[in-house]
Amino acid sequence: MEQMFRYILTALISTVAACQFIQVITRYVFETPIMGLEETALIPTIWLYIMGSVNASREDTQIRANVLEIFLKTDHARAILQAISEVISIAISIWLTWWAWLYFSYSIRVWKGTPTLYIPTFIYESALFIGLLMMTAFTIWHLIRNVQYLLGYRTKPDHEIDPDLPTTNEVEEFQILADTQKGNNNG
Repeated sequence: MEQMFRYILTALISTVAACQFIQVITRYVFETPIMGLEETALIPTIWLYIMGSVNASREDTQIRANVLEIFLKTDHARAILQAISEVISIAISIWLTWWAWLYFSYSIRVWKGTPTLYIPTFIYESALFIGLLMMTAFTIWHLIRNVQYLLGYRTKPDHEIDPDLPTTNEVEEFQILADTQKGNNNG
């Protein structure tokens, strides 16, 4: 699946870059812009953004604030925090997917077209619904894997802290605060 996403994202970003290159050359070198190129480029651009988000959900590398993880010492506690986070993410994703479905079904019903080339807009309006559906599915998959770890069916959590990762001053400060807080609670 990783290779499929790699090819899709590479094709989309290449298409967007080619459209922008053509537009710049025709507009500023030949002084004759290509009519409708912007609305054609909109299709791969929107799909690129959405599929990039889907890929981040698949890899479970979405941006998150992991401040609480610094205070948790065991993988089990981190997995519980991750499971809670994923349950909240699933609830929000389902809600957003429902709204995207309503918008997509409206788009099909109305059958709008782009202003210049009359390309049906559902081609790129469907990206949001399909992308959110896939992101929800991947988040459910990661929740299942975390629950399997918590129940003992898996030996390693998905989010182990790598001891070789470089730390920042902020991480060290949070670690000192956590150790100080632990020392105050024990004594």
